[in-house]
Amino acid sequence: MSGPGESRGASRRDAPSGSGASRLPRLGRARDWLIGLTLLIGLGIAVEHRVGLRALIAPWQTLSVPLLVSAFALTAASYVLRGLRVYEYFGPLVVGRFTAVLRLSMLHNTANNLLPMRIGEVVFPWLMHRYFGHGFLASGASLLWIRIMDLHCLVLAALVVLWLRLPGWWWPVLGALWLALVPLGLAVRRSGWVSRLPAGRLRHVLLFLLDAAPRDTPLLYRLYLWTLLSWSAKLFAFALVLGHFVDAALWQRLAGVLGAELSSVLPFHGIAGAGSYELTGMAAMVPLGVGVGAALAGTVSLHLFLLGSTLILGALALLLPRGKTAAGFQSGGRSGASL
Repeated sequence: MSGPGESRGASRRDAPSGSGASRLPRLGRARDWLIGLTLLIGLGIAVEHRVGLRALIAPWQTLSVPLLVSAFALTAASYVLRGLRVYEYFGPLVVGRFTAVLRLSMLHNTANNLLPMRIGEVVFPWLMHRYFGHGFLASGASLLWIRIMDLHCLVLAALVVLWLRLPGWWWPVLGALWLALVPLGLAVRRSGWVSRLPAGRLRHVLLFLLDAAPRDTPLLYRLYLWTLLSWSAKLFAFALVLGHFVDAALWQRLAGVLGAELSSVLPFHGIAGAGSYELTGMAAMVPLGVGVGAALAGTVSLHLFLLGSTLILGALALLLPRGKTAAGFQSGGRSGASL
């Protein structure tokens, strides 16, 4: 079995029909942008009051080119690995079109990093429908499983940080037990317990979500490997950059990076992550002994590196060939959207 890439009925029937399918998705409500703007303004005030613009810019003047290039290369590698994960996940649906999948994955990451309140997540199912004709709901369900893998890897990384802070035999044991949840989850899925639930909406939704999950054990392990490698590359790159701006131990920097990355699970998220990214990064570092001013300046600088990398990689994604889109096939080759 090859997983969600197979043409199962629900995956395509849930997509809206007509010309609306090729339009850009709605990018949030006015309230979302207002919250994001408020966070952005609050961050600007905090930086000016606590750090100062000159003090924030000064370390950039001594940032070495080799470090910057290495960190960017690792960040780019994490994007490619994410693309590989999506390519493997959808199997036959996308076979032979890796550049289109990589373009999709990079544009999705770009939207996620730049838009407020996680609006960028909408780009993934929209592009999956536009490029491959895959259903919106099915693509969203698959994205949910991808995010579960991401969260699982971040918890594993947190255990590594705790082990670096206070070495002990119990951390590897906890890590092994946490990793054991991956095959255990697959075993629970195969037990068929959802099919035995009483008929109703809950059973229908759970069956739909399970239908979008990886169905093959080797596939699941490969997907998790790509997830682990992509996060390892990104976390190491960001820890390198943060080390230039903050005088802290590796485990403290990794904790700050993890905290900042976990800002994605907050109920609020600033425009391009401004404010929320720094807040969660500081919340992870300050209790571990990093000064408030240093943590603020460090997370802001790290965020600037993230945004710079996002803009460059997002622009490069637009240069990747997408091939004929699903909309193009349906309309005899005409393509109505620029992405």
